Amino acid sequence: MSGAGADRRREVQELISAVLDERELTYRREDAGRFTVTLPGVRKLETTCQLTVGAQALRVEAFVCRAPDEAHEQVYRALLRKNARLYGVHYSIDTLGDIYLIGRIGLAAVDEEELDRVLGQVLETADGDFNLLVELGFASAIRREWEWRTTRGESTRNLAAFAHLFRDSTPG
Repeated sequence: MSGAGADRRREVQELISAVLDERELTYRREDAGRFTVTLPGVRKLETTCQLTVGAQALRVEAFVCRAPDEAHEQVYRALLRKNARLYGVHYSIDTLGDIYLIGRIGLAAVDEEELDRVLGQVLETADGDFNLLVELGFASAIRREWEWRTTRGESTRNLAAFAHLFRDSTPG
């Protein structure tokens, strides 16, 4: 790597640390320019996002949801539709079908505002789409869990976002 390229890479790493510290985000700085950041959410309580500073680009990768158990076509259609409106990242799946947000930003374009925009997009997207993805891809599992809890008198409070799936059931 050229001297200027190595310098820019170091600058970006320092910038990432400063931005994450300023926003009081929990993160680990690992070797080779890698940061693992925990973004706090509401629906998805936290999203783990990895930022990797490469020779020419910053790679952004965030786990959103495991592979759906059912309704694959509906889930993937929703992801593709959403991709058209995202900034800096897009939905992708790995070989297991797990759902991620990924993106690349040229190192020359990485500044505080760009980091803020991309991390905000990751958080807004992962948190905002989480319940829909769970509802579409895991509806049968949610119904089984609801039934199990209600027949035993257990709380269904953490399933409240999916209560509309159980119109004939009463929350516990």
